Amino acid sequence: MTHIDTLNAILDARFSCRAFRSDPVDQDTITAIVATAQKVPSWCNAQPWQLTITSGSATDNFREALYAHAMATAPAPDLDWPEKYQGVYADRRRACGFQLYNAVGIEKGDRPAAARQMMENYRLFDAPHVALVTAPNELGPYGAMDSGGFVTAFTLAAAALGVATIAQAAIAAHAPMVRDHFDLPEDRNLLCAISFGYADPDHPANSFRTARAPAADVIDWKN
Repeated sequence: MTHIDTLNAILDARFSCRAFRSDPVDQDTITAIVATAQKVPSWCNAQPWQLTITSGSATDNFREALYAHAMATAPAPDLDWPEKYQGVYADRRRACGFQLYNAVGIEKGDRPAAARQMMENYRLFDAPHVALVTAPNELGPYGAMDSGGFVTAFTLAAAALGVATIAQAAIAAHAPMVRDHFDLPEDRNLLCAISFGYADPDHPANSFRTARAPAADVIDWKN
């Protein structure tokens, strides 16, 4: 097997897990995931990402506080949300949503059920751990871009070790609450969270996989 075959096998194994078992990941494994993710490139090797990682009661306390806050408070992200999704981007987003709703038995047009499923983000999908990812405000979109590479590497390193993940921009929607809860510095943007643990393979929310556009759709050759 070549290196590209190994990489493809890990990429194929990774998925956005939306139901976790309760058993925790040991700290040595978490450290190994982070150490591997640290190897990604970043602008001028700045490595702007910083993590706050919870376990045990810290996860449960955050889950309870976050859910209550999200139920009662409008979003207030540090970075602006996308203005809109159009064309193929809207199509892909819609297809992912329908796959999830079909998997968990939500009928088309059942907005209350869809809203309840969305709120599972704020229960961290029952994950035993969450990693909050921040970057310095002063690095702006480039710090966020570098940190996105780290998030990808984290999810792949986790998959290689049998640990399931889901990267959640939804958590960043409540940045002020998260910052207060963990006493995070005001000079760092909350970019996303990564909930992680061991997947519940029997939960219907984990039964589907999203498609990827073929390479031909994203390459504009210039010869």
